[in-house]
Amino acid sequence: MSRRVFDRFDRLDALRGLAIVWMAAYHFAFDLNHFGLLQPRQAPNADPLWIVNRTLILGLFLFCAGLGQAVALDAAQGWPRFWRRWAQVAVCAALVSLGSWLAFPYSWIHFGVLHALCVMLIAARLLAPLRAALWPLAAAALALPALWRHEIFNGSWLSWTGLVTRKPITEDYVPLLPWFGVLLLGLAAGQWLLAHRPQWLAGALPRPLQPLAALGRWSLTFYMLHQPVFFGLLMLWVQFKR
Repeated sequence: MSRRVFDRFDRLDALRGLAIVWMAAYHFAFDLNHFGLLQPRQAPNADPLWIVNRTLILGLFLFCAGLGQAVALDAAQGWPRFWRRWAQVAVCAALVSLGSWLAFPYSWIHFGVLHALCVMLIAARLLAPLRAALWPLAAAALALPALWRHEIFNGSWLSWTGLVTRKPITEDYVPLLPWFGVLLLGLAAGQWLLAHRPQWLAGALPRPLQPLAALGRWSLTFYMLHQPVFFGLLMLWVQFKR
């Protein structure tokens, strides 16, 4: 069944909205901790609870991105429209780097989730015609960093690959491997669902979940705005308390 049968994929949008809400809650807790408002003080980069939550949030977000690519391709989205959307993501990635450099000059974000998406979206679109072969490609992308790493990739020009022996000092690090495997899983799953169970992505939502779908349709805008708002409000609160 073709994508063109449906006006909106509300269930997919709601799943993306869930990832956004979960991410916002994580970032708000992270910011509280940064300003010393979360007691006892946490260690987000070392505490398993923080690491697991971050991993699950990022995994859900990238899986949804893969599903979205499957939907776009099924709707016969052309390259011009793809490049317009890609340019929005690229500009936002540059703004994230600039903003993080101003706030954290020694650990600014040089390859975070939006930077990774810029690479992954192009690669996913080129690989999408492989269809069934996407499953083993996804498995390979997920497994490779666990099977082989090398110090040569530790330099700033190659750390984006993910084949590093030590994590770079940065506020957000989303390397191509293994995370591209998660997006490929979403793309492969989306192609299968559109061919066999399209209603799982486009079916009606209960009324309480409809705000999630609305939020999911504006995920990039929310992503770009929520941290400056959280950070600014908490900074004002700390100054007020002093």
